[in-house]
Amino acid sequence: MTSGSRNIQQISSATIILVIAISVAWLSYTRQPAEAFLFPRLISIVFLVLSIWNFARAALGLARVGEGVDTTSAMHITPGLVVMAVYVFWLANFLGFYVASILTFFTLLTLYDTGNRKQFSNWVTRALITVFFMAIIYGLFNYVLKVQLPRGLLI
Repeated sequence: MTSGSRNIQQISSATIILVIAISVAWLSYTRQPAEAFLFPRLISIVFLVLSIWNFARAALGLARVGEGVDTTSAMHITPGLVVMAVYVFWLANFLGFYVASILTFFTLLTLYDTGNRKQFSNWVTRALITVFFMAIIYGLFNYVLKVQLPRGLLI
């Protein structure tokens, strides 16, 4: 990959991240009730500051880490991006945060786990990892952060 194409990838990805950060910050400051969005506001500001810094480094040519994303890597990443897009734009609001998160995490774990899919023990391991991870997320969001989460069909 040439230096010019690598720089274009870095600038374009930094721009996409900056646009997302601006959108998230704007959304977190325009939703009500304000108390329910305190944690998202704090996170969105940190995200925005880091994305501005990332964009500035890419635009100034200071981001010289990595070789860019080749076609093979992009093809490996694409299924996960599709699953996450379905989760963010549809599943979390339809099914509810926890149910959607369990399904999404288990799907991603299955997609990217290199273990044999024909062995029952690997499926049990994936299920246990999913349950353990979601228990931590539940405790973090409900008891530590006390954040309002999307409610859906299955809560």
